[in-house]
Amino acid sequence: MPEKNNIEKKEFRIKGMHCASCALNIENNLGKIPDIKKADVNFASEKAYVEYDCANCDEEKIIANIKESGYEANATKEESEDAFDHEQKERKNEINKERNLFIASLVLSLPIFILSMVLRDMSFESKAIQSILASIVQFYIGYRFYKGFYYAAKNRSANMDTLIAIGTSAAFFYSLATTYLIDGEVFFETSSFLITFVVLGKWLEAKAKGRTGEAIKKLLGLQAKTARIIKDGKEVEISISTVEVGDLIVVRPGEKIPVDGKIIEGYSSIDESMVTGESIPAEKKVGDLVIGATINKSGSFQFRAEKVGKDTMLSQIIKFVQDAQGSKAPIQKFADMISGYFVPTVIAIALITFITWYFILLLPFVSSLLAFTAVLVIACPCALGLATPTAIMVGTGKGAENGILIKGGEPLEIAGKIEAIVFDKTGTITKGKPEVTDIKSFDISEKELLQITSSIENKSEHPLAEAIVKKAKKDKIEFIDISDFQAIAGHGVKASVFAKNKKQEFFVGTEKLMNDFGIKINEEIRKQKEEMETEGKTVMMIATKEKIEGFIAVADTIKESSKEAVEKLQKMGIKTMMITGDNKKTAEAIAKQAGIDNILAEVLPENKANEIKKLQEKNLKVAMVGDGINDAPALAQADLGIAMGAGTDIAIETGGIVLVKNDLRDVARSINLSNMTMNKIKQNMFWALFYNSIGIPIAAFGLLRAEYAGLAMAMSSVSVVINSLLLKNKKF
Repeated sequence: MPEKNNIEKKEFRIKGMHCASCALNIENNLGKIPDIKKADVNFASEKAYVEYDCANCDEEKIIANIKESGYEANATKEESEDAFDHEQKERKNEINKERNLFIASLVLSLPIFILSMVLRDMSFESKAIQSILASIVQFYIGYRFYKGFYYAAKNRSANMDTLIAIGTSAAFFYSLATTYLIDGEVFFETSSFLITFVVLGKWLEAKAKGRTGEAIKKLLGLQAKTARIIKDGKEVEISISTVEVGDLIVVRPGEKIPVDGKIIEGYSSIDESMVTGESIPAEKKVGDLVIGATINKSGSFQFRAEKVGKDTMLSQIIKFVQDAQGSKAPIQKFADMISGYFVPTVIAIALITFITWYFILLLPFVSSLLAFTAVLVIACPCALGLATPTAIMVGTGKGAENGILIKGGEPLEIAGKIEAIVFDKTGTITKGKPEVTDIKSFDISEKELLQITSSIENKSEHPLAEAIVKKAKKDKIEFIDISDFQAIAGHGVKASVFAKNKKQEFFVGTEKLMNDFGIKINEEIRKQKEEMETEGKTVMMIATKEKIEGFIAVADTIKESSKEAVEKLQKMGIKTMMITGDNKKTAEAIAKQAGIDNILAEVLPENKANEIKKLQEKNLKVAMVGDGINDAPALAQADLGIAMGAGTDIAIETGGIVLVKNDLRDVARSINLSNMTMNKIKQNMFWALFYNSIGIPIAAFGLLRAEYAGLAMAMSSVSVVINSLLLKNKKF
């Protein structure tokens, strides 16, 4: 048995997969190599994650095995912006290729449709023109399906390529025979339009897949490009890739922090919203940890690098998103499972039909061949192939019209199965920006208290100060002159104010600030202050040297729609929870306002995904609703990620559903839309399978001519599309 340290895990990019069965074929073939311990092929991300014994196996062996299965593969390089740019360029080329193939197929198919279905021209010349156009569609545009069919057969399996290749070939070659060998109607439009619709699906699929890497790329873009380290007593700017654990790094105001570490000198206020989602900058002093990619707001400091490269929090978030992003759609797996049994069964029935007619009933060869062809044509997977994508297109389109962006079939499908929803607090349940909630004055008026405080805080850059200044501007209060402004680290500010023809010193800040300057606080004032703090508010006291003049409370207030949204979900029988990095007291205050009983407070950013995992381990289907970069791993880990439209780009890219209007009530609407669309898909699949179940015996008994079988097949497809379009009139 190999040593544990011989086991290596590699990621491979795969090209040419058309469905979940392709991924399963690659997995099965990789599993035949004895030295491969685990192979997981993700169709959505087009990647294979392989664990193998590197003492007896290498990348070349794995790539050769994948190529033998009929697909292209190459080992991915370490994640970088350049690597992602190259990958995105390849994806763009693939999208353009699919688009061009669809346009070409449509242009070639329309004349066939006009000649055959509109003009009903069955002259030899018309048939010949149709056959030439159909041949280009069949063998040039449809080449990939034959290739997929070949490799599926080689691996003793069947997939959607098998169905498409057999179905279109039956229609095409029958029409070819009736053009040049025997006299009869043709239905070249059947094979041509089937390929056209499938290629359209491939184009849309390629466009959707092209967006899966954007979240990772944007996360990489957050990282600082360089770091300023102290070497031999001098500041030296180096590439972030060369930073080592133990390096002493200098950070100035406005700069990004390059890696994770601990402050050893200086003090600052750091905007960690890009990682934590919290809007209020964190005050940092000697001994505190700093996180790479966050922004230094004020003050210079030095810190010692503790985590670099793949070990930083940002890199870990990227890894979480990579591992959790993309999954196999159950409905597609169901369709592939059916195809695995359906295709050989249909071929067997067609052969039995031909043998029975020709060898047992001794009927003419042409009649027997037509019966054989009728079975294959009526079993063409056109309706089954359209069952899911048409409903998804209508459902997602309807969602977009109502401000709900759904990124394809998988999130649409899973939304209706959700049993528990976890809400991020800041920016999701709350507005994400601090606002003045209370003004309490004692010996002066509230207006005068706000005027003095806002005039002082107008000199500060702290978000709480910004909230007070914003309130003053909203109330059209004029600022008055101040002097001797001084920020007291971590506690507040003080300044001299010119009011009523006299100069007076005022202090604005915490109770600790008041105590440091010997300003007494009576029990009644302290009680009022503590009551506000239990409601999750930050209270700033305003005082002169002699006494407390009043206080102003600031808080991140709840959105108007949050409570109603939670109530709707609870009525639907869905468990609601709130997760936040805030302290328990603040979390409980916000949760109470929103009507949420289950709270996960003081959760570090890197642990949010773990909390989602714990719920999933209880066999719950979990949705995560968030807006910050720190929510990205949890959004990806959840069965369904729902991002707020006003959130960060990373959250929006990672989420499977985006609420453009930033309205939490749309969470319930998304679930309702999911249920409606999935019902349509199930109806479509039922009728598609029912059609085949009825149509195949009719064709086998010779009760349906091949050309009418083609018409029946076309009508079955039309019925599926019409049924999907009925979704447009539904209210959700």
